[in-house]
Order: sequence, then structure tokens, then C-alpha cells
Amino acid sequence: KIWREEGLIRKKRKKSQTKKDLREIKSRWRLFEQVELDTKDLNDIPELWTQIRKLGLPKIQYTFREVVSGLQFIAFAQERSISFATLFAQLILNHLKQCGVKLAPGRWQTDNGSELIGSWNAKKDSIFTKTIEQFEGLEHHTIPPSAHRWQADIESAHRLIEDEFYEVEKFSSRSDFLEKSFAYILWFNLARKNSYKGNKSPWEIIHSRDPTISKEIVNLPPVFLDELLVQHLDKKRERGYHLIPHP
Repeated sequence: KIWREEGLIRKKRKKSQTKKDLREIKSRWRLFEQVELDTKDLNDIPELWTQIRKLGLPKIQYTFREVVSGLQFIAFAQERSISFATLFAQLILNHLKQCGVKLAPGRWQTDNGSELIGSWNAKKDSIFTKTIEQFEGLEHHTIPPSAHRWQADIESAHRLIEDEFYEVEKFSSRSDFLEKSFAYILWFNLARKNSYKGNKSPWEIIHSRDPTISKEIVNLPPVFLDELLVQHLDKKRERGYHLIPHP
């Protein structure tokens, strides 16, 4: 009571105000100053579970999201693997470079999953980290254990794609699943307005911030990472070496 009367207790901010303040801070970052990468379980979605079993649909979604614009890319696999996460990162890095994105300086933020950092007691950086940091000025940062709120942007994307896509769509085959996933991502990046980002779509924000970036940036189709990795390894055995292709 005495502290309160003397004005020594700072009034606690409401959660909504804290989120508003964080959005304001993030809006002042430059494009691709921070991106987030994470995975999402698909076999715990009731509307999708029977289709996964019937059609052999993937069980894991790999997700990339740029914080300032909300730009999102996805890919799929049957399991979490550092090989798949690294391949996904390579595809995105190649794509962003081709579209004229200034990659560095920047942070790629992830949690501490083994598909991203390797063994928890590893003494060296994982292949995923090395893939990111081969670009001068790019850094791979991990969040504190269980601090999922640090990944709020990508968690929000996971909630939206479940509500707007997985819970409402029906699929006839794996190829149909891939085609409809691509349609959703194109809609999300090109047309879906985000009320928390000035009621603009990711592409509108990107173009207003940097008109030199190609509109092809939104055009990165989802892939089955396990199939793509097998193709890459087969070609490597045939030719001796092979660069990761643009899908």
C-alpha cells in the first residue's frame, strides 16, 4: 500500500497492449531482418487425420515466415529430420537470392528441435546452422527452451493454416494435396489482408518496402522434402555432384 501511494509500483500493461507494442517494434525492422522457421504436426488435426491414413499424406509441415511482411513458405515430409530442414532452408535461400532479396544482415530464428540444431549436446554447429551462416551476415538464433511466444509470428501462421485450410479442404491424392497447398500459399502471400499489418498482404508490404524485389518471391511451390531429397541423392550419385534445384 505504501509503495502504491508513493507511486513506486508500475502499472502492469494489459496483454493486448504488450502485443501492440511488440508489433510496433517489429514493423520498424527492415525486410528479412528476422525470419522464423518451425515445424507443425498434421496428424493431430481431426479433419486431416483420416485423409493422411487413406492417401499417404505427409505428417509434418515445415514452415518459413518473414516477420515484417508475414510472407510464408511451406514444405512437407513424413517426419522431422535435419536433412529435410536443411533442404528446405537451401530452397528458400536460393529462391530469395533469385528474387533480389538482400539477405544480410539477418537472423533466422528457430526453436531447439533436433531437426534444427542436431544433438542437444553437440559441440559443433549443425548442418542446418552452417547452411544459414554460409551467407556472410546471416545468423541462426535459437529461442530459450519452451519460450514458444518468441515464435509468435510462425505460431500464428500455423493456427491460420489449420483454421483456413486443413480443417475445410478435402483431397483426392497427394498431388491434389500439393496443388491445393500451393493455392493457399499464393492466396496468403498475395491477397490475404492482415489487420495487424496495416490491412495489407505480405506482397503489398514487400513491394512498398522494396520495389526492386521480384513478384516471383511469392511463387515458391510446396514440395515433398523426402521425395526431393531422394531425387537429389540419386542425381548426385549419377553425376558426382548436383546443386539443389529450384522446384
